Amino acid sequence: VMLCGPTTLMPKHIASLGVKVEHDLDKALRWCDVANMLRIQMERQGGDGIGNFPSLREYAMLYGLDLDRYTRIGKDVVIMHPGPINRGVEVTSQVADHANSIILEQVENGVAIRMAVLYLLSARIPRSPV
Repeated sequence: VMLCGPTTLMPKHIASLGVKVEHDLDKALRWCDVANMLRIQMERQGGDGIGNFPSLREYAMLYGLDLDRYTRIGKDVVIMHPGPINRGVEVTSQVADHANSIILEQVENGVAIRMAVLYLLSARIPRSPV
């Protein structure tokens, strides 16, 4: 497992768990077979929407996946993202809609999994007779 991103978004002791840490997205993409891009949660950043990096533009340039960067990888990396996507920040529309993207399936399955977990948990809640 490898985690790639800016130092300011990395958990402090992640390397001690045996996770490889990389700050160069191009190197990380060449290493992997599947890339699960994560959403920048703007609501959890500073009041201006950013706080852990200088700007969204800089983040997109360093850590965003566009078609040019994807093509330079030189292999068919499967692209994942749990959604919702900040298009143009983590992933561009061209990559999100690419043949090697399974984002829509991932989002659809995520809804079904959460529904199943809620169903199973609610079945364990004791019900009082009406």
